[in-house]
This record gives sequence, structure tokens and C-alpha cells, in this order.
Amino acid sequence: MKGSTRRQLLQAGLAGLTVAPGVQAAAAGLGAWPQDAAPQRVGTRLAENLLRREHFLYPNQTLHYAEVVTWLGALQLAGRLKDTALLTRLAQRFAPLMAPGHPLVPPANHVDFSVFGVLPLELYRQTGDARLRMLGLSFADAQWDRPVPGGLTNQTRFWVDDIYMITALQGAAYRATGDTKYLDRAALQTTVYLNVLQQPNGLFHHAENAPFFWGRGNGWYAAGMAELLRLLPTSHPQQAPILQGYRRMMDALLGLQGEQGLWRQLLDRPTSWVETSGSAMFCFAFVVGVQQGWLPAERFGPAARKAWLALIAQLTDTADLREICVGTGAANDEQHYLNRPRAVGDLHGQAPMLWGAGALLGEMKE
Repeated sequence: MKGSTRRQLLQAGLAGLTVAPGVQAAAAGLGAWPQDAAPQRVGTRLAENLLRREHFLYPNQTLHYAEVVTWLGALQLAGRLKDTALLTRLAQRFAPLMAPGHPLVPPANHVDFSVFGVLPLELYRQTGDARLRMLGLSFADAQWDRPVPGGLTNQTRFWVDDIYMITALQGAAYRATGDTKYLDRAALQTTVYLNVLQQPNGLFHHAENAPFFWGRGNGWYAAGMAELLRLLPTSHPQQAPILQGYRRMMDALLGLQGEQGLWRQLLDRPTSWVETSGSAMFCFAFVVGVQQGWLPAERFGPAARKAWLALIAQLTDTADLREICVGTGAANDEQHYLNRPRAVGDLHGQAPMLWGAGALLGEMKE
């Protein structure tokens, strides 16, 4: 924290209290950027990149989750910028999917398919179209239509990736309805996964049978916890353990950040290659933590800034991010992760860049 800000707090008799998010962000140096790194400019370039693309589909020809979460980031960016023209174009891209039985709409029977529901729910939040609300809630409610013992969704598989997919959907349903059952679901799922997958060093195994600290897998969890903690009141019974798990993870990540600002494909392997999608997710989680006052700005603000600038250096002229690990299933083989192909412009990396741009622009007003 800058000395002047510290002195102001001391003079006001506020030392020891949580620093307001705006003060945190300013103290962290997250409010002024070189032109090419400005969040509005970068985010707009990334949104235009998405709008130029054909849909990214599964082999069954339904919409892939990587496009869903990229599209979500673009919608959130439009909301923060109050860019009605961008919102209109993103909504027009979605409009055909509202037709009953549209083939691009996935079934609501798998964690990676169900996250589709965040799109109509975010569009509802910004447009007020009740048809979108109904469509989105059908995915959120189907995720818990047959809970397993302990109250978890039947889509539980104990892969670290799941926490973003589940919290994003259930959190969006809470925003759309104000019904706390959606928060309770997400918080329970996150807490149980914390207990199963988080290791003593603060990082997460990819899955129960995949004891490796895969970068993007950890990124999904980091982003999911950040998104959920934005919504959980401090009085919620799961808020404290989730915040504790988040802070343990953030401390571990801070110690593993590379000299240039990014993280590796296998986080604890110094010889592993630098990977950008997980790095973008960690940058996002740092930014949100600093803004919300969960993380000390003087430690995590410079790290977030360093990561963002390093990520910008990995963007091509067409706003395609380099050095992205392609989709990766869980495996009990270290070499599997080290041998995964690297891609340019893969939506697994485009998405968290958009989340980061949106987060750096501040909270979107409801």
C-alpha cells in the first residue's frame, strides 16, 4: 500500500479495518495502464475476436463450454462498459439458440454442458427478457434435480475444473432470482471439493486420480472461488472456509509466479513450459481479491499487474492469445500434461482474458 494511503487511514483512525475496494485497487497500481494494455481496449479486441468466429462445438455439435465462458466474459465486459452496441451484437449471436430444440443447445446432464445456462441468465440480467431467465434457470435447476447423498449435484465427478462451471451457473441463477438456494448449492459443492482436492501446499490436484498441479485446472478453481466469494455474505456458514481456502491458494500461487509474470503448465515443475490460460485465471483471481479487500494490495496488486502485462505481450495483432494448453482430461501420468499441445487463440485462454479485462474495469452495477 502506498505510504500516503496508509497515512490517510491512520489519520482517520481506520487502521486495521478492511480497506475499501477502490482504495485497494488504486494502491495496487491497477488503475492506470499503457494504451495497449488498457482493459477497455484489450477487452473490446477480445470481444471482437469472438464475434468474428464460427461457433466452437463438441463432436455432438452442441456449443462447447469454452465458447460459453468466453461469451460470458464478453457480455460482462459489455455491461461494465455500458456498451449497448456490443451487447446487441452478442445478444443477436444468441437469439437463434432461443428456438425450441435448437441443435446447438446442449443437454443439461453434464457439468460442462450445464454451464451453458450462464449465457441466457447474463443476458436476462442485462436485458430483462423473461424468456432468457426461464431458459437459464432450467439448466441451474436441472443441475440439482437428483442430488446425490450429501446434497451435491449428480454431476459431481471431483475434477477441479468443475468448481468454476458450477459456481458460475448457480451464481448466475442467484443473481437472476435472489433465491439463496443457488448460493447454498454452490457453496456446499465448493467446500466439499476443497476438502477433497486442496493439498497442504494450498494447490489442487486435477482430480482424485490425477495427483498433479495442472495450471488451468487450478485456474478454474481460483476463478470459481473468486466469483462465489463476490456473492457470499460473510454470515454464510461456508464463507469463512472458502475464503480461507482461497487465501491459501493465492499465497501458494504468489510464490510460484515466474519472473516474467506468468505460471507454468504444471505449477510446481520449474522445467515445465509457461502456459497462459491458467495464468490469465490467476491474474483474474488476484485482481478480484485485491479489489474486494480479501488480499493485501501491496503484495498481490503488483503481481496482478505483472501478470496482466505479461499476458498482453502474448496477444497477437488479432487478439489471439499464445501458449494455451488445449483441452486436457484428468490423467495419472505427469508426462500427459507436459506433452499436451499448445494452441494460439484457443477459447480456453480467450475467456479468462475477457474476465480479467472486465474485472479491471470494476464491478458491474446491477
